[in-house]
Amino acid sequence: MIPDYQSIMLPLLKVLSDGEEHTIEDVENSLANYFKLTEDEKDLTFKGKKRKIFYYRITWAKSHLKAARLVESERRGRVGYWKITDRGLEVLSKNPENINNKYLIDNFQEFRDWYQNSKSLSEEMSDTLVLDNASNKSPEELVQENVELLNSLTKDELKEIILKLSPTAFEKLVVDVLVKMGYGGSYEEASQHLGRSNDEGVDGVIKQDVLGLDNIYIQAKRWNSAIIGGKELQSFVGALHGKGSKKGVFITTSKFTEEAVKYARNLSDFKLILIDGDKLVDYMMKYRIGVRTLISIEIFKVDLDYFEGY
Repeated sequence: MIPDYQSIMLPLLKVLSDGEEHTIEDVENSLANYFKLTEDEKDLTFKGKKRKIFYYRITWAKSHLKAARLVESERRGRVGYWKITDRGLEVLSKNPENINNKYLIDNFQEFRDWYQNSKSLSEEMSDTLVLDNASNKSPEELVQENVELLNSLTKDELKEIILKLSPTAFEKLVVDVLVKMGYGGSYEEASQHLGRSNDEGVDGVIKQDVLGLDNIYIQAKRWNSAIIGGKELQSFVGALHGKGSKKGVFITTSKFTEEAVKYARNLSDFKLILIDGDKLVDYMMKYRIGVRTLISIEIFKVDLDYFEGY
């Protein structure tokens, strides 16, 4: 019998207890042996989908442990690795009988914040993410909440991956996002201009449209914790004034201070667009960059208009 994702949490943490990096495939095989799954159970997929149920539940369990800072995702090239954190080892040292949502909610503020930010923690702090008939929320509300939680999880993973990209890879990502948004014409045209100027506080320039009627200068900061303030924006705007330009995009993986946001908003003769880490991953998901659709759900409702003529 395939275990639910909460039953997988503690065994998953134990699989990672050696402190080494493990591939997702290695973890899957170890857990399949732990739960004594048959090959048919291990390979069972969702109806009409190629996604394996067991594999999906493992990744879902890992995501919850990651939100509690018990595991982390490593990345080498294109291969993903999972690794236990010091906090995860500390949890195992206490020999918990079980690790589930309630345990994570009761013990880790980061996990509570994650749930609250994704609007997925019910008033009863339900231990499951399935439709609960006892809930005072409608099935539609619960579906929407779970979708928001899944997307929030994906955004967190995107942020982590972006911060580990090389400067060249981050530059390519910026180009992909801007081209998908309609700037620069083609990727080849855009990439010829981005990352070349590298002077006076400007990282690159991209066409505003496919005809190249105007240029937009770009500053991209792949920063982890440092926050972009008004000083950085003033320097960027000053550099663009020197180039005779009045349009710029400042992209960062971190955040902007309120002072910086206010400064950009109050510019009278200059258009400065700010894209922080949250907006960047929002655009990535909107334009399907670095993500793909996991599950499509159709919910039907009776069309009363159809029956009016009967």
